[in-house]
Amino acid sequence: MALEIPKTAKAAVLSGHDEVYTLKDDHPVKQASELAPGECLVKVEYSGVCHSDLHIKKGDWQRKSILPLVGGHEAVGRVVAIGEHSEAGTVKVGDRVGVKWIADVCMKCEMCRKGNESCCPVSFARAHGFTVQGTFAEYVVSYINYVTPIPDNIDSAAATPILCAGMTVYKALKQANVKIGDWVSISGAGGGLGHLAVQYAVAMGLRVLAIDTGDAKKELCMKLGAEKWVDFKESTDLTKDVQAATDGLGPQAAIIAAGDARPFNQALMYLRFTGTLVAVGMPGQNAMLNVPVTLLIGKSLTILGSAIGNRQDVAEALQIAAQGKVKCQYQVRELAELNEIFDELEDGKVAGRVLLKM
Repeated sequence: MALEIPKTAKAAVLSGHDEVYTLKDDHPVKQASELAPGECLVKVEYSGVCHSDLHIKKGDWQRKSILPLVGGHEAVGRVVAIGEHSEAGTVKVGDRVGVKWIADVCMKCEMCRKGNESCCPVSFARAHGFTVQGTFAEYVVSYINYVTPIPDNIDSAAATPILCAGMTVYKALKQANVKIGDWVSISGAGGGLGHLAVQYAVAMGLRVLAIDTGDAKKELCMKLGAEKWVDFKESTDLTKDVQAATDGLGPQAAIIAAGDARPFNQALMYLRFTGTLVAVGMPGQNAMLNVPVTLLIGKSLTILGSAIGNRQDVAEALQIAAQGKVKCQYQVRELAELNEIFDELEDGKVAGRVLLKM
């Protein structure tokens, strides 16, 4: 079964790294008869714009994307076609679903069996907006076993940022070795990932120190439940200021949702003894941790890398949002504004998230 599908539709296409996106009105749409078993075609309602999309556009990760590329990797839409001979999946034509960074996994390897789906070899080969075509388009091809059903009690725009930004920081907090009443610092707290991390942390009973810069981001973070704020541009001694704001001892955990190496290294200095650094943001390929081994051992620190989340993580993150405990602050823009949005992201002018309405 399939709904009516046009031969072409709107899409934003990147032809070369560090170039601008070109808006096309006649981008080919894969027809129902062309879908492979297991594939589905989703008509996109909203697509989020992530800082990772900027890194991909600039080509500053070690691994480069396919080209030409339709970017984007978080979206909500309706399934309009499913490939013939597909196994019975969790979705059917007409269902509202979420499309994520990972388009598909094998569900058979050790990593999948242990819930580490972001480490499945198939996930690297099938990443929306990176190694397969993404969501800056009216239609996107995904996989029936990996699209996420959207709860009825959350609208499509509100659900979209949870599919990448929300589940990523939720998973990071789950791994942060913290308990109710502990302090967690969030670097990049006023950004797309960070402002959601503030809310998930508050919902988990954690005390939040927000680290970012600018009055708009401070106002947003404090409104969302952060108890303390440190402006990294105004601070002359970030370690001292962070520790002073968290009982003089530093936070028990630091979530780094920024795309720069400096906050990762700073966190190791201000974390409390036995603290945990959770690396979430993706800096460029030359970003390095410069860790004195004596500091790491002497403070009994834990360093974790947290990449996205699995199917259970996104289901939990969506359910928390559907209950009204987490609300993304977003602005809705048009696909034609995509290059302007990337400029704003690079200049640090985006508070919260930007969604494209298709």
